[in-house]
Amino acid sequence: MKVNPYQSIQQNVYKKQVDKVGKNEFARKKQDEVQISSEAFQRQQETQDPERVKKVEALKQQIESGQYKVDPKAVAAKFYDHWNQ
Repeated sequence: MKVNPYQSIQQNVYKKQVDKVGKNEFARKKQDEVQISSEAFQRQQETQDPERVKKVEALKQQIESGQYKVDPKAVAAKFYDHWNQ
């Protein structure tokens, strides 16, 4: 689009597109949604190991308090081992 002082800048291509589709279409936001059946939820609850739940809760607390530190060399070594199997 050529812009010069003799033409109006009102010739915005994007504004025309919004007017075609409708302003409500762009204002409406879509959200992701996950649905788990009651049977799957029950099986998940049954298979949880109490020791693992305690470990996960302890890790959550460490992360929230800022005490959890990640060893970057150990992470890199695990990635390297995984991809070179």
